[in-house]
Amino acid sequence: MQFKTNHIEGLIECFPTIFEDDRGLFYESYNKIKFGDNGIPFDFVQDNYSKSKKGVVRGLHFQNAPHAQGKLVRCMTGKALDVVVDLRKDSATFGQYAKVLLDAEIGNMLYVPAGFAHGFSALEDTIFVYKCTDFWNKAAESGIIWNDPDLNIDWEVSNPIISEKDAILPLFKTLL
Repeated sequence: MQFKTNHIEGLIECFPTIFEDDRGLFYESYNKIKFGDNGIPFDFVQDNYSKSKKGVVRGLHFQNAPHAQGKLVRCMTGKALDVVVDLRKDSATFGQYAKVLLDAEIGNMLYVPAGFAHGFSALEDTIFVYKCTDFWNKAAESGIIWNDPDLNIDWEVSNPIISEKDAILPLFKTLL
């Protein structure tokens, strides 16, 4: 497995070694020791699954402390543009975002530490799965509207499909 850091500290992209033959393929998608040795030394306590049609945008979601979640995200099928916004006020990259293309064919994953808003756009019909470092907590739930003009994120989909809940999330500047 290979691990690649991002320009935003704490984001780590993971690439499994894929073994293919005429029967199909095999790869190790998670190994606690390897992940720990490469900056992801966390226990995951909850797995989540979502299925999205091409053009769906989900996010930007996060949970406030003390229930902030780190997430290890990937596509089981399809492709998604994963988007994270740094909400760590003491970070040099506070308010900046990063985008990573997650592709089921290559099996890449992204580790997103606690302190980030997270979302994705389904570039194809997609099954998206993620492991979380804390349990979901309704009272800690929050988010940023997907089309925030100050963030100006290109989700790389035209006519995005947005949930009613995500369509009324607040602007980033209201969180400051």
